[in-house]
Amino acid sequence: MTVPELAGELDGEFARACHSANLINVPSRHLGSWRFNDDPLALHIAGVREFNRSLFEMLDQAETPNEAVEAFESYLYAAFAIDPEQRDPSGARRRVRSSFMSLLRGWGYDSNSPEGAVIKGWVESRFGLLPTHHKEPMTPRSVDVWATYVGEKMSARYHANSIHAQLDLLYEFCQWRFRRFEAGKTHVTLFRGTNEYDETKVIHQIDRRTAVVLFNNVLSFSDDRDIAGCFGNRILEARVPVTKILFFNALFPRHPLQAESEHLVIGGEYRVVVRWD
Repeated sequence: MTVPELAGELDGEFARACHSANLINVPSRHLGSWRFNDDPLALHIAGVREFNRSLFEMLDQAETPNEAVEAFESYLYAAFAIDPEQRDPSGARRRVRSSFMSLLRGWGYDSNSPEGAVIKGWVESRFGLLPTHHKEPMTPRSVDVWATYVGEKMSARYHANSIHAQLDLLYEFCQWRFRRFEAGKTHVTLFRGTNEYDETKVIHQIDRRTAVVLFNNVLSFSDDRDIAGCFGNRILEARVPVTKILFFNALFPRHPLQAESEHLVIGGEYRVVVRWD
């Protein structure tokens, strides 16, 4: 559904929530707009496939999703010298080198955790979308909130092992998986449960059930409406482009976000249908 009457009405709102530069092939302002979601483009993070050509050659030889996961994990654990014990996302018995799985685990506990700040910082760096919430709403005047976010996203605890490069590969692997095993799929319908709009700002109420909202720069959805309903009696239903998905529940056979059928989605403006459980 196109909404031509929204043209011009939303541009000023979102222009304040993005950088002028990014590492993808689409301007940040367009990527984060509701228009992009209606007609998405394929996205690639600059240089990732070129500098990891051998990984994608291995992936292209995989005949099943499980074979692809084995190839991806073997490459990543070798490239970043991650202890094999970290392959089990259930937890570690000692301090280990940072990995994308440890970030997912921290995000699963609390998206406002330091791990959440690192993921939000990666989205900001690669896609040019600024976070709108980290522990508290983030506005130009919330200096202390921004200081906390910047300190956590830059923590040496997480950046000692090229964590942004790991997330780059995770995103590109996710996109490769969609293209290889679900060719032709452009969108998935996902759900987010809430009692309030929490980290979400309504910027245009189309009708009683439909609104354009501004989400945080990265956020969680579930592909299971019933699970989403456990987090609130207001369900936000969104048609999400697969090009804006960083991680989805079936990407790995084992991971820390399985219980909630969780997807990590690049945020910005979305048109949502609001349903009540």
